[in-house]
Amino acid sequence: MSEALPVLRARGIVRRFNEGQGQLEVLSGLDLDVASAQRLAIIGASGSGKTTLLQILGGLDKPDAGHIEIAGRDIHALDERARGELRNRTIGFVYQFHHLLPEFSALENVAMPLLVRRVATAQALEKARALLARVGLAERLSHRPAELSGGERQRAAVARALVTEPKLVLADEPTGNLDGRNAEQVLQLLLELNREFATSLVVVTHDPRLAARMDGVLELEAGRLRLVSADHGHALAMAGTVAAPDR
Repeated sequence: MSEALPVLRARGIVRRFNEGQGQLEVLSGLDLDVASAQRLAIIGASGSGKTTLLQILGGLDKPDAGHIEIAGRDIHALDERARGELRNRTIGFVYQFHHLLPEFSALENVAMPLLVRRVATAQALEKARALLARVGLAERLSHRPAELSGGERQRAAVARALVTEPKLVLADEPTGNLDGRNAEQVLQLLLELNREFATSLVVVTHDPRLAARMDGVLELEAGRLRLVSADHGHALAMAGTVAAPDR
């Protein structure tokens, strides 16, 4: 088993929400390790807390207890500015609904994370242009989201998530709003870029075809992650914690 530092390490994650006169505990001391280039699917019933978990892993929500390290840094111990910089440099997000900015072109949307990082405009646009060509949108650079099909918008969203070459991509139902053909295109794109950039993937999904293409499948149930299946080439550890793959 590799002893390399995990890209993501979550320990003892607890998240509660007020419900009526009491509290609902959605995450109950959850643990998770994600190694470099590893691909994990998280499944579970609607309302089980999958999206909440993804938001906490990405530093968009704060747990009530526990801690999360991204590339060795405790993301929730940082102030808002430092947390934003860490997200920008190490994490890409893909959502079920693309969340592209409607007033900007596909090219501008994909370049945006680099521009936020203050990369020179010409360099940011060139990198965005090259990645959009990779996802089959070379002829759609100037089109705004409303002028793109659903599949094209999602491919642009994947390009935006990968333009910074992040260490980790967190994807929430990335194929959930697409037909079969477009869903397969987006899945193939995620897998290709995972291999090319050695980017780790954590994907929340109800799509069994997508889950079957991951290295491991975990089910979120009663606030904990339970191992459902794993590629034989990957070493797995205790209840819901995925160890570094044996590569």
